[in-house]
Amino acid sequence: MNYTFSDKIASLKPSAIREILKAPKDADTITLAAGNPAPETFPVADLARFAADIFEHDSTTALQYGATDGYEPLRRAVAERQKTVWGIGKSVAEGDSFNDTTIIVSGGNQGIELAAKVFCNEGDTVICENPTFIGGLNAFRSCGYNTVGVPIEDDGMNVEALEETIKATPNAKLLYIIPTFQNPAGITTSLEKRRAIYEVCKKYGLMILEDNPYGELRFAGEEIPTIKSFDTEGLVIYCSSFSKILSAGMRVGFVVAPEEVAAKMVVAKQSEDVHTNQFFQMLCYKFMTECDLDAHISMIREVYGRKCRLMLDCLEKELPSSVKFTRPEGGLFIWVTLPDGVDAAAFLKACIAEKLMIVPGATFNCDVTRGSNSFRLNYSTPSDAQIVEGIARLGKVAREFFAREFVK
Repeated sequence: MNYTFSDKIASLKPSAIREILKAPKDADTITLAAGNPAPETFPVADLARFAADIFEHDSTTALQYGATDGYEPLRRAVAERQKTVWGIGKSVAEGDSFNDTTIIVSGGNQGIELAAKVFCNEGDTVICENPTFIGGLNAFRSCGYNTVGVPIEDDGMNVEALEETIKATPNAKLLYIIPTFQNPAGITTSLEKRRAIYEVCKKYGLMILEDNPYGELRFAGEEIPTIKSFDTEGLVIYCSSFSKILSAGMRVGFVVAPEEVAAKMVVAKQSEDVHTNQFFQMLCYKFMTECDLDAHISMIREVYGRKCRLMLDCLEKELPSSVKFTRPEGGLFIWVTLPDGVDAAAFLKACIAEKLMIVPGATFNCDVTRGSNSFRLNYSTPSDAQIVEGIARLGKVAREFFAREFVK
């Protein structure tokens, strides 16, 4: 049978990260390519206790259909936490010009896709940081939207380039941005740039999709207000999830958006999955209300801070000075950039030959035809021993590769 796939699907490529992770490996292979939470941070005992309690006392709710916009107790708990921690959640009753509401989605990526779906038609454009999260790019591409990238700097997106891109892209409907511990670069957008980005988007009437899955994972530096927290016009859709603070496998995320926007997202969600998994929503709610979530997050921060410092120390020791890398204050990733002129594809093959898995930077480009001399490393998933050995292998590849390529 010769299959003729739809235009939307035929042009899609599988996630390079997922392909790397499912590729055959032997026991000696070290993977620094994942973006998974550290398994030692999963609160297994608490979740097992809550699961038993749910099935004993409220099994019908857990196993029955639920509301599309989410399990109501969890919606209230999430809304309260976002208000307390991030200053998010506008209310006309409190003097704001619009009401925000919270909906629960099947993982943060669904929130990204739904936000774009309610504003973009096929052929419209989503403006993104470049590089950016491959899951977001694939969500946009699968719906037939174009993606245009704006270069990022150490303190976030180039604001002048953003404005020029908006002016040059009349069909742009949405700005997608990860301002805190950006994936893949690990950088954080400064408060000054956050405010400037908001003002530029307000000037041109461009909606902002602020993705903040890593914001709770700060282990250094000072907290910076979210863009959503100073939204006065109803321009910002805020998306996050429980994946990095509780369990990635649960696939429970949430969106805070103006009521009118959220209502359209709920309608779009009904055609996708009807509702988010009831049982896992109930588990999230019980953990939020019966455990010390802040203490749990503090533990995760300590684990990731230690692992990040270990990887940075190893990179300093092992890599030639011509190789540059970011120094994140939180999140999961470090972005490594090779000197100009280095064949990044050949470098990746050399890493694979050393049984080391990394993610090539081109994976995260808005323009699929562009190359990259960067790559992404993850420190949350590997053990300490794997970090040390993995970066030692990376250093060996770099020294040998540069010697062959005559790059100093």
